[in-house]
Amino acid sequence: MSDPITEQIHAMGKKARAAAYQLAALSSDQKNAILRAMAQGLRDNEAEILSENQKDLTAGQEKGLSSAMIDRLKLDSSRLEAVASALEHVATLPDPVGQVLEDWTQPNGLRIEQIRVPIGTIGIIYESRPNVTADAAALCFKTGNATILRGGSEAIHSNRAIASALSTSGAKAGLPEHAIQLIPFTDRQNVAAMAGMDQWLDLIIPRGGKGLIETVVSLARMPVIKHYDGICHIYVSEKADQEMAINLILNSKVQKPGVCNALETLLIQKSIAKDFLPKTASALREKGVELRGCQNCLEFMSDLIPATEEDWSTEYLEKILSIKIVDTLEEAITHINTYGSHHTDSIVTTDSAEAEKFLRSIDSACVMHNASTRFADGGEFGFGAEIGISTDKLHARGPMGLRELTSYQYRIRGNGQTR
Repeated sequence: MSDPITEQIHAMGKKARAAAYQLAALSSDQKNAILRAMAQGLRDNEAEILSENQKDLTAGQEKGLSSAMIDRLKLDSSRLEAVASALEHVATLPDPVGQVLEDWTQPNGLRIEQIRVPIGTIGIIYESRPNVTADAAALCFKTGNATILRGGSEAIHSNRAIASALSTSGAKAGLPEHAIQLIPFTDRQNVAAMAGMDQWLDLIIPRGGKGLIETVVSLARMPVIKHYDGICHIYVSEKADQEMAINLILNSKVQKPGVCNALETLLIQKSIAKDFLPKTASALREKGVELRGCQNCLEFMSDLIPATEEDWSTEYLEKILSIKIVDTLEEAITHINTYGSHHTDSIVTTDSAEAEKFLRSIDSACVMHNASTRFADGGEFGFGAEIGISTDKLHARGPMGLRELTSYQYRIRGNGQTR
């Protein structure tokens, strides 16, 4: 720990630990008042935040970032207002801290309670979206956790401005010092420094590309909650309402293609493919989607781009869709469990028994019946803003809201019992 960057980050960790103990003592009313003050702070600093965001947009365009990446990076007045409103919404949500999960009395008279408590200190490493700075800070703060944020280099100016606005406005309302900290530089070694300071961080959450997540997992000395790729599927059964299916496919793929819950692979039951594939392809092409099909697809539509093995395990985050024709529901399930990222998958069918088999058999965080994959979202689940979509199975799975940012402790009350 001799280099200056590592020393600085470890110093931030020490300060975060001290702040976490102060946060744990705040009441729900105090936290909510601070959240509302931070939301207003974003509004009051709109001009500066948007000016800094423009620097990031200009740099991103010069670097040749994709249109989807630029869109994820962009802030304007309406988007910043949405971020501020999200903070205010978090203030209205029930505070899970202090919730009694279980309460019982042993035969010896000991009363035992299992209580939700903050995790403590959380490091969050993310890319692209500057709104994550506010969302992550708000959710962690609401649950009494101190946060160290490390955003991507492409959004550094935006992130600094947002973090400054949150800290300054929050402090005036009682936010403990160092409760929300942003690493102000983008050297890659700061990821390794964060991953190595298990004495200060209780949990680390990486959000971004597979390379970033695998790096964090390989280096981390504390628990990691992963937010891997969103290779999401829709399977259209022969018993599907086809008009509904096309609407769901279009919404899942086109409404916002650059996000993790967007559709990336479409599976079609063979018996309906001859008629359904051309209709669906036409609708998708009208929206500018590039289509890549398996060999069976090419028999019905020779103008599709031939899909490769790599396509089945690719998260495009663009207007590109791979399509595969399958013989049976079982083949669809096997394909999804083999190539998917355990994020979100949906079946379109009018057969409830078929739907229930799909729901039971798919090994993903979110499994849907007759619904767009775009609903895999903390806001849509009623959680408010979210940290992300966990593709892990332990502690947190799916959209991570407030409850997933807590742990629990046992509180035992006696009257002199000895063992």
